[in-house]
Amino acid sequence: MKRFLSALLPLLLLPALAVAEPTFQEGKDYKRIIPEQPTSSDGKIEVVELFWYGCPHCHRFQPFVEKWLETKPDNVVFIRMPAVLRESWTLLGRAYYTAEALGKLDEIHHPLFNAIHNEKRRFTTEQSLSDFFAEHGVSPEDFRKAYHSFAVDNKVRRARLMTRRYQTQGTPSVVINGKYRTDPGMTNGFAGMIGVIDYLARLESGKQP
Repeated sequence: MKRFLSALLPLLLLPALAVAEPTFQEGKDYKRIIPEQPTSSDGKIEVVELFWYGCPHCHRFQPFVEKWLETKPDNVVFIRMPAVLRESWTLLGRAYYTAEALGKLDEIHHPLFNAIHNEKRRFTTEQSLSDFFAEHGVSPEDFRKAYHSFAVDNKVRRARLMTRRYQTQGTPSVVINGKYRTDPGMTNGFAGMIGVIDYLARLESGKQP
């Protein structure tokens, strides 16, 4: 009897293992980017989150991203990039890079999401953003200098270009190593997106998922 149970146990565990280690399909859970885009993280797997502050789905995705970052593999580099799918998105994209230039991303990123989606504030002008930054310790002069700086201009231009090259159709979207793109519509939710990110990161690392 003991021998029978010992032989049976691995078979009983197979369904559990299948659930614990899901596989994902190209064309269904993620799409290949053609042509493949260059990355800026030499020797590491690059994961780029494309978002827009005005997107409620991006706001809801943030806790999933933060939780994932706690256990992110050391060989994975995470980059946020404001998507510029239309010209009206440029203002808030510029806000992100302005906060980055000022060393204020920690104080601005999540509060700006919360101000838009929880407090229902609208940011449609440079002045409205300047006022918000002032609430977080940035003087109007420092805001204006960063907002109109050459560095911020360049990053906004690149974000607009890469949004198109990544063939982004909506936000949030995540690009893995310049080769693959996934979004919650493909994965039926944010948890599925995280699963696809981990799956493709292992694939790109040369580890069989």
